[in-house]
Amino acid sequence: MPPVPRPTVPFTARAGALFEVLVCSDFPTQILIAQVLALAGIQPFTPDHSYSVTFVVALSLSDAILLVGLVLWFLVLHGERPGDVLWGRRPVWREAVTGVLLVPVVFLLATLVLGLLQHFAPALHNVARNPLEALIRSRADALLFAVVAIISGGIREEVQRAFILHRFEQYLGGGPLGLVLFSLIFGAGHVIQGWDAAVTTATLGAFWGAIYLVRRSVGAPMVSHAGFDLAEIIRYTLYGP
Repeated sequence: MPPVPRPTVPFTARAGALFEVLVCSDFPTQILIAQVLALAGIQPFTPDHSYSVTFVVALSLSDAILLVGLVLWFLVLHGERPGDVLWGRRPVWREAVTGVLLVPVVFLLATLVLGLLQHFAPALHNVARNPLEALIRSRADALLFAVVAIISGGIREEVQRAFILHRFEQYLGGGPLGLVLFSLIFGAGHVIQGWDAAVTTATLGAFWGAIYLVRRSVGAPMVSHAGFDLAEIIRYTLYGP
């Protein structure tokens, strides 16, 4: 019996999906919000040329609200139920437990990638100190960035990743292609932390994206991502860089 050919996706559907992916890729929303913050007098750098805590927090939280809102709007616009796309049919509590259990796995993966890079490509360690970690100067700062890590990292980035992978599956060449491309973009967004950090982040993004593709729920990646970021903040607060 010959294989059933896949239906041809209309060009307009592909173009619309590509537009939505680009809008939700982070760059347009962050550029827009940065301009709004600049008009409000909130600049990215302080007089001593370090990052502004106010700017970083305002940008991160505003972008999270805007981007999640865009994802929900695009899904509803297509007649899709956000709950079905983002959470699937698995019990939320089970996905949360899975996410907690994945935190040590993520730590091992990050340690392995960084170790391999330090051994085989030490030149990629081009930033001596993570400029974002340097913003944590007190426990109050650590608490503030913990909130940012949960909302901007755990929630926003995993909702964003799930939506983009979903659109790739529907219109843009499949989930695996979307996983590779968006992981590269995800890593590139962390270049200010160093090339080694960018490669490690791209790898972790691919891991969380693969979990979503397998489980069809953002629950486990969301909890795992937030847990990893929180653990990193705690480690830095207690032990430093």
